[in-house]
Amino acid sequence: MTAAGRPAGDRLSIGAVLGRLREEFPDVTISKIRFLEAEGLVQPARTASGYRQFTSADVERLRFVLAAQRDRYLPLKVIKEQLEAAADPARVLRAVPADGLPAAADFVEQPIRRLTREDLLETSGIDAALLAELEEYGLVKPGAAGLYDTVSAQIASTAHALAAFGIEPRHLRGFRAAADREVGLVEQIVAPMRKDGRADEIVRELAALSVGLHTLLVKAGLRGITGK
Repeated sequence: MTAAGRPAGDRLSIGAVLGRLREEFPDVTISKIRFLEAEGLVQPARTASGYRQFTSADVERLRFVLAAQRDRYLPLKVIKEQLEAAADPARVLRAVPADGLPAAADFVEQPIRRLTREDLLETSGIDAALLAELEEYGLVKPGAAGLYDTVSAQIASTAHALAAFGIEPRHLRGFRAAADREVGLVEQIVAPMRKDGRADEIVRELAALSVGLHTLLVKAGLRGITGK
């Protein structure tokens, strides 16, 4: 490693890592990187003198963490579990909450980041052909300004993961229809309460109960497949 902090082979100083991340994450700082290290999200090697030495893999790991915080508003504990699950597939199930059910707090509206078509493709990891199919079957659609949002990117990313099992967008039309029916039912119940200050809270509670029931029904159905 050079004194100026430039990479020596595959080793990068913390300053060099900051330089790589700054273009995509303008607010990142050396203190932030040190904090993520302290929280166990990245574990760079150390020289005999105690200087950090990051690899390209460390940089990608940091990029994943920062993007998950910015785009999906995930807490560090959840991000760490996802990283560990990715390294050990057996941890995927262990990362799911014990009862596997959502809570009303999970439906608190979060700030939504607007994405261009290119942003969505890059964020979700899908290609233009899959996006066209998702749009064709109404799973993802841009807003009036032609922009997508972070929820659309999450839907696209999930559809991409399902595609690895041979489940195509056309197979997901039932999910879209079921979700629309659930939303319609909630809207019917809440409509008379529009002037009630608790309307938003009731929407969240109903959403959690609705999705929770769906989860339980799927679990019950899966017992017939697994025999357990």
